[in-house]
Amino acid sequence: MKHNCNGNHDCNDNHNHNCGCNHNSQDKHNSCINIVPIFNHLEDAQKDEIYKLINSVKYKKGELLYRAGEVADSLYVVSSGRIKRYRLSESGKEQLIQILRVGDFTGELALFSETINEAYAEAMEETWVCTVKRSDFHKLLLKYPSISLKILNEFSNRLEQSEKQTTRVSTERVETRIALYLAEYAEDKDSLEFKLPMSRKDLASYLGTTPESISRKLLELEEAQLIIQKPQSRIKILDLEGLKLV
Repeated sequence: MKHNCNGNHDCNDNHNHNCGCNHNSQDKHNSCINIVPIFNHLEDAQKDEIYKLINSVKYKKGELLYRAGEVADSLYVVSSGRIKRYRLSESGKEQLIQILRVGDFTGELALFSETINEAYAEAMEETWVCTVKRSDFHKLLLKYPSISLKILNEFSNRLEQSEKQTTRVSTERVETRIALYLAEYAEDKDSLEFKLPMSRKDLASYLGTTPESISRKLLELEEAQLIIQKPQSRIKILDLEGLKLV
């Protein structure tokens, strides 16, 4: 069950998390506002104004933030936990689109016009999300145009990533998709050892293959001495440049 929290909520509630119950300005800005590029460039007084419009909601693992076909009317910002966005085929097969982590956001299209959600958003673990309604956000866009520019930049980045993913799924071998995914994730994390950010089922959905193929290809990469698989879904990359050439 979702747990809502805003500035009027009882601050002694142990469930509060980045919910506007801290009266210290610096503490407030360390919540959703400071971890999202579309907000964190603003002055403190401007952040205070945005802070008053934010409502925080807790979702349990497996709970849906929104469903495909529903009217979209809010921006959702992840303040803790993880969310997966996916579509369902006519046969009910899940196609993973994106994993949202702390600081990521979704629902931005709804901020500019009335639209219908084309995907599902589901909490992958206990997750806190900050939400801003479209009507409130419109006022901010008029007052602070720089927010619009930040959102357009995010649109551009997501479009580029989507096009890259579509091209890979349609043209590249499964082992190449997996190898490039691992290489790019390592570079993004700036670490050659990391925990896979999603289950093999979700990774298979994201890369357009099956969990069995993921397991088999990871083993092949290990046998080629490009990676080492460790317990608890951890991967250590032995040859980063070699992975990029698979």
